[in-house]
Amino acid sequence: MSTDILQFHEMGLDDRILKALADLGWSQPTLIQEKAIPLALEGKDLLARARTGSGKTAAYAVPLIQRILTSKESVREQAVRALILIPTKELGHQVQTMMRQLTAYCTRDVRVADISGRADLSAQRPILMEKPDVVVGTPSRVLAHLNAQNLDLQTSLETLVIDEADLLFSFGFENDLKSLLCHLPKIYQSFLMSATLSEDVQALKELLLHNPVILKLQGSQLPNGLQLKQYSVQCEEEDKFLLIYTLLKLRLVRGKTLIFVGTLDKCYRLKLFLEQFSIPACVLNSELPVHSRCHIITQFNQGFYDYIIATDEQALADPSTTGQVAKGTKKKKKKSGGKDKEYGVSRGIDFQNVSNVINFDFPTTAESYIHRVGRTARADNQGTALSFISNMELPLLAEVENALIGDDAESVLKPYGFKMEEIEGFRYRCRDAMRSVTKQAVKEARLKEIKTQLLNSEKLKTYFDDNPRDLQLLRHDTDLHPAIIKPHMKNVPDYLMTPMLRNIANPLTKSKKMTRFRPISGRVAKKKDQRGRNPLKIFRSIRGRRKGGKS
Repeated sequence: MSTDILQFHEMGLDDRILKALADLGWSQPTLIQEKAIPLALEGKDLLARARTGSGKTAAYAVPLIQRILTSKESVREQAVRALILIPTKELGHQVQTMMRQLTAYCTRDVRVADISGRADLSAQRPILMEKPDVVVGTPSRVLAHLNAQNLDLQTSLETLVIDEADLLFSFGFENDLKSLLCHLPKIYQSFLMSATLSEDVQALKELLLHNPVILKLQGSQLPNGLQLKQYSVQCEEEDKFLLIYTLLKLRLVRGKTLIFVGTLDKCYRLKLFLEQFSIPACVLNSELPVHSRCHIITQFNQGFYDYIIATDEQALADPSTTGQVAKGTKKKKKKSGGKDKEYGVSRGIDFQNVSNVINFDFPTTAESYIHRVGRTARADNQGTALSFISNMELPLLAEVENALIGDDAESVLKPYGFKMEEIEGFRYRCRDAMRSVTKQAVKEARLKEIKTQLLNSEKLKTYFDDNPRDLQLLRHDTDLHPAIIKPHMKNVPDYLMTPMLRNIANPLTKSKKMTRFRPISGRVAKKKDQRGRNPLKIFRSIRGRRKGGKS
């Protein structure tokens, strides 16, 4: 089959791009890349639908870079030639990283700027004044720069890309996008990349594309049953905490894991609960600054953490409120508080090598389920998705199963073969831990997070330099104690382990215990033997010294 696949070197790409692709270890294109890149190089508009993890970013980035390099052979004038619109800041950071990897050997000819961050317009103005070849940003941020005359696209733009197109309208960017179109030239090439072909995507297609080629690849929105195993377990709220403790502490779930919850409070409650048992996890939510979120994602990808507890408020929000977000009513603004409207976890972010996705709280729509679960089993890797279902969430499960059966018969959630009575002995420990995770503890955990962000903030650095007393007060403020951690809770008593649990618990844990205690006990026994042999010799030598001393 590999001989039938159109290879990268057969697409007429610049040698510098081919070198960068080789450095990334991409021996051959994915299906979406094989079909989209040649069509894009021909100058056609594209509407591509492919599931998450299929390589959509490179499918538009490679031809975009090739077009810029070709243009610069005849026109050396520096100008913004491509605009990539994305729904979230995290995705902007990821796209910029991918673009820089692909332009590793042509950085002077193709410059990329990500303006999706929360920096002031004035701080980003010098970057745009240098006219980078590619600008990455959210529609609202790009429009703000256009209105401030920091950016001009009318004369130079050649390519427009909209990544995760099905999310733009749901994130409230419809009006921004329509306003932005007035600043674009009449002729340009457009790419719409999406995981689903929703009504929003059809509306964007009418707005932006001219006689597009529509690529509907990989009929199923999720990998097949051999690559992605999907399970569900029915349990009530208290049982969810009991089950997550057992799965993580006994290493029944192994590898990097994303745990999705429904609310910010639940996010911190679960983090504090796991900390009671010395299970480290980090939280990811819309209250954290964009730089902190990107830093957490980078640390997770580099293996500093195995577990991320994430909220995805955009996906979990009531669909009826989406219109209110788009209109930007005052009431909604007040309610949202410090949350970032351009935050998204279940979509867009490239979490690397995720082995498992756990839906601690079940998503409210089938689309949200697909987007969450799509974080694992990416490319050719295998993955597992496990959903905890309470009685209240059973109708949502039925809705998701109906959608998946229609999509692919193999995608149905199978019951998770786990007997809850086997872990009943751990219930009192979980209740003990939950007693420490009070509302006040959750509140203080969030305050501690904010305090850390204030101390590490680059924006406040100059303020603290001018006001050192404020920094001193913040540093020496009353210590926050989110929850009392009892040392004995980190151990798993052997008498609580049933025979079944002993058989299925992570064998690495057993081997560690064996290596930890066996050699030490051997050494101690040896020392005891030596003490048993030597006392008389030592006694004689002491007596000898005493005799010499008397004489």
